[in-house]
Amino acid sequence: MALTKLAHFSIRTTDLERSCAFYERVLGFRRGYRPPFDFPGAWLYMGDDERDYGCVHIIGIDPANPSGLAAYLGDKSLPASGTGTLDHIAFLATGVAQMWNTLRAEGIAWRDRTVPSLGLHQVFIEDPSGVTIELNYPSTEVEGLALPHPAQATTGVEA
Repeated sequence: MALTKLAHFSIRTTDLERSCAFYERVLGFRRGYRPPFDFPGAWLYMGDDERDYGCVHIIGIDPANPSGLAAYLGDKSLPASGTGTLDHIAFLATGVAQMWNTLRAEGIAWRDRTVPSLGLHQVFIEDPSGVTIELNYPSTEVEGLALPHPAQATTGVEA
């Protein structure tokens, strides 16, 4: 039995709408079908194809009623923020200048890095739960450009 690809990643949050707004407005995902689980959440898709059940699963934590989530996925404590032992999640992308404009308009701080000899330009951001997202663009998109200064302060995307 061989693994064929990563199916999705899940993020637990106490602010479901704020997290969904970030992935929708900043990264361009869209909400799609999600089974009627006994806990809040959303499945986010890249494009219109729903055959792979979404790329990002946002799991809503309801501190007043955690029983449905605990029964389905197990009782786990919610870290204060960040990725814990998972360092970051990466996506291949195009349109770095458009992303810089989106991040600036949303007030989201970022870090630019170019990987020597790989032809990758990276943009690092954090989602509202503190999960680090790495966006990998062809380095040809930034050749000859002065890298912009990122937004100075960020509170994340507001719903």
